[in-house]
Amino acid sequence: MRLLVIEDYAPLRESVARGLRDAGYAVDATGDGSEGLWFAENHPYDVILLDLMLPGTPGLEILRRLRATGNTTHVLVLTAKDTVADRVAGLDLGADDYLVKPFAFDELLARVRAMVRRRYANVDPVIRIADLEIDTRARRAKRGGDVIALSAREYALLEYLAHRTGHIVSRTELWDHAYDQAAEPGSNVLDVHISHLRKKLDEGHDKKLIHTRRGQGYVLGEDA
Repeated sequence: MRLLVIEDYAPLRESVARGLRDAGYAVDATGDGSEGLWFAENHPYDVILLDLMLPGTPGLEILRRLRATGNTTHVLVLTAKDTVADRVAGLDLGADDYLVKPFAFDELLARVRAMVRRRYANVDPVIRIADLEIDTRARRAKRGGDVIALSAREYALLEYLAHRTGHIVSRTELWDHAYDQAAEPGSNVLDVHISHLRKKLDEGHDKKLIHTRRGQGYVLGEDA
């Protein structure tokens, strides 16, 4: 999953971005509202973490512009302003959730996970496909009851494919949701990660779950 953090206080921005990356997310981060708006308008994020008091373009204006152009990316507002009026203003402009500073990072992670599930209409935090179970809370996968040892990137690719079960996911879409701005799009890193993931997921099983659609992308599913 790919996230955008727009927060002008550098220590908090860097801490949150680092924690999210450690949790396995691809993260872009900026402290400038105008740059944050550009990122949000030009990349397909799963969740945007948005401060309200920003240099350049203010947070509420970013939110207003995104919703006005039909951008439905889930937005978690992070703010030190804890008045009812502030919360109402953000929610009325299309924010999906609100977290008041200071906050516990574990709560932030839980809210991000919940927003990702809602974005892909998965109410249950455990996604089941045949004998495969993906626990999005523990970020762990099992097949036939056996835990699969996955790297953070392999898990990220698997979770995104699981949220899109039965649908063809193009290489571009996978790249956009599992890698951040710092990754090199011209490299073969995606092919390497998919190859490793396929081997770990399907090796030793008669029924294969990751299927390649030549020239189109990949499908995760029992009968894909």
